[in-house]
Amino acid sequence: MKFLDEAKIYLKAGDGGPGSVSFRREKYVEFGGPDGGDGGKGGDVYIESVENLNTLIDFRYKQHFKAESGSNGAGKNKTGHNGKDIYIKVPVGTMVLSEDKARVFKDFTHKEIYLAAEGGIGGKGNAKFKSSTNQSPRRFQKGIKGEEIWIWLRLKLIADIGFIGLPNAGKSTLLSNLSNAKPKVADYPFTTLKPQLGLLRLGSRDLILADLPGLIKGASEGVGLGLKFLAHIERCKALFHLCDVSVDRDSQFLKNYEMIREEVLLYGKKVSEKNEIILLSKSDLVDSETIHRRINLLKEITRSNIRFISSHKGTGLKELKNDVEDFLND
Repeated sequence: MKFLDEAKIYLKAGDGGPGSVSFRREKYVEFGGPDGGDGGKGGDVYIESVENLNTLIDFRYKQHFKAESGSNGAGKNKTGHNGKDIYIKVPVGTMVLSEDKARVFKDFTHKEIYLAAEGGIGGKGNAKFKSSTNQSPRRFQKGIKGEEIWIWLRLKLIADIGFIGLPNAGKSTLLSNLSNAKPKVADYPFTTLKPQLGLLRLGSRDLILADLPGLIKGASEGVGLGLKFLAHIERCKALFHLCDVSVDRDSQFLKNYEMIREEVLLYGKKVSEKNEIILLSKSDLVDSETIHRRINLLKEITRSNIRFISSHKGTGLKELKNDVEDFLND
């Protein structure tokens, strides 16, 4: 499934229907009074968050949404039909922002329905304007226009575990080994450009895993995919931090880890305090002495759990699956 995490859409609620100008015309009734009915109310536009969606891709193909307008009033005091409401479905985790992105109208953290554009009220028919001094009013109201607005939808993934790390740290390969996902993997340098989701089935529950775009220095200031990446880890319950243990020097290994942690901290303290397991990836490319030396180096600067894995050889993956539920419940 293609992933889209931001979309701009136009919403137009239905207009209120105009009231009617009508007079009773009945046999043997000499002076029939006004009986023009009111117009119907315009339909509302609602945004509904649902759990069976995980992308905004549908909004790439349709950006305009219009609710039905109310019908005209009619004689015999008949009120026009109300316009039909429309419901726009978005994934849980979607934010609704103003056109300039300066205001957050709604943040869907669970299943909810939000009134985004309200339909106009129907106009009054001439029957409503009858008075002792005006027995035959010809006055009516046209009905109020429905609200119209451009908004941005921005999706922040809600996942149980998010994979973070430098580009090419092995996140996509790990996702394909732990879940049903089939991300693009290869033996040449590239990075994930859009989040990839996978489902890890455990004995007692299913977990959503998210392979997130790789971080680079300056991401917290918007460099590269920067802020888009960091926005997605904001709602992950916990993190797998993949560190490539096959790099040549210990100093480079530590620098890579510290750079990622610094960018996460600069983005937000709450994000930096999420539970983290450090996974030393590509462990099949180095000897055990190097692995244990680098584990000890990390222990000097972090209290996070540390494991070494090889997605290529399958090393450590079974143990990781067995312990991941306890990790989330800590």
